Amino acid sequence: MGDRNRMIATFEGTPSRCSTCGRTRRAKQSTAQVYETMIELAVHDMSGKKIDSLAIDESTLGQEVRPGLLKQAYVMFHANRRQGSARTKSRGMVEGSTRKIYRQKGTGNARMGTVRTIIRKGGGVAFAKTKTTEKFRKRMPKRMRRLANRNALLAKLVDNEVKCVDSLDLDSPRTKTMESLIAALGIDRTCLVALGSEQKNAALSSRNLDHVDTIRVDQMNAFELLNHRYLLVDKAGLQSFLDQAMAVAGGSDDKEAA
Repeated sequence: MGDRNRMIATFEGTPSRCSTCGRTRRAKQSTAQVYETMIELAVHDMSGKKIDSLAIDESTLGQEVRPGLLKQAYVMFHANRRQGSARTKSRGMVEGSTRKIYRQKGTGNARMGTVRTIIRKGGGVAFAKTKTTEKFRKRMPKRMRRLANRNALLAKLVDNEVKCVDSLDLDSPRTKTMESLIAALGIDRTCLVALGSEQKNAALSSRNLDHVDTIRVDQMNAFELLNHRYLLVDKAGLQSFLDQAMAVAGGSDDKEAA
């Protein structure tokens, strides 16, 4: 779908003639940005054939793609996943006495203090890594996080990277069924399959496929959406996400993150 914003030039007032040179002055030009507020998303069956379409209002997803907000959300999710277990011991953490090894003068050796010093074998490490998980943690206001989750879906819709099917309720878990569906929809890169809590057969059918991950629809977030090229979701699951987005998409959400 590409960039859905288009610039329209308008002219205000009427042309006027310059009293000095006699040339006609052009009317004042202004530009207005017009948004197409609806996206038509094709709905396919299990064979990949289009059987229906779903109209999605862009205003519930943030009206426009906001790269800065998505970057901030992605960095936050990524930082909060850090284990924070990297450790090296400083000179205050290693074992050993703090007494002076030998006297200052008369030995012919260089001056030396404790065995814990960083220049001796077995001593401490300069600039030791002691950060914990909390030191790496980042946060965003709740409204900005919610808007980023919705806006990530809008970015996928604009780039034609959302594949919607009529239903993902499979009779039995079968990897070949999910593999043929993905191939029929033209998915050739990483794919995130969004499922409902009751669609266990689809989850079992997807877990043995390379580059395919599953997530619950109510847990979709900007990090997982941006980490995969395609999103595969059924019509009911997408509609439930949009209904939830519409419920929480108050005017203050968009204004706070603008």
